[in-house]
Amino acid sequence: MDKISKERRSWNMSRIRSSNTSLELEVRKALHALGFRYRLRSSLPGHPDIVFPKKRVALFINGCFWHSHGCKLSTIPTTRHDFWAEKLGNNKNRDKRVNGQLKAMGWRVVTLWECEIKEQFERELARVVKVIGPASNHGIRNI
Repeated sequence: MDKISKERRSWNMSRIRSSNTSLELEVRKALHALGFRYRLRSSLPGHPDIVFPKKRVALFINGCFWHSHGCKLSTIPTTRHDFWAEKLGNNKNRDKRVNGQLKAMGWRVVTLWECEIKEQFERELARVVKVIGPASNHGIRNI
């Protein structure tokens, strides 16, 4: 049994963002500051959060809960446990399928996890930069 009303639960869930999350904005800002240019709205399978078309790199910034990361942030709620177990399991299976599709199309896939970004932002950013390669500094002056 849920502890809050159905209307309040609906309102709470409607406030959960699927794009332009604080983590996504933080990563985008850091990559831009390093000289990387990217695309946001992609028609690629899975609709990656950030795409580097020239480098053929698709970047996903995943919330640990919604994508069942397995860390302390990804516990299954006790209320409606069966519903959530199925939903989150389907999300995880879809992620695997999408990653396979992108790799088959010749794209490199990088997944950043909420907990890792929060705990070790610099390390995760360095991991992304290593996969992408050097930034083109066209139009960017070194100060």
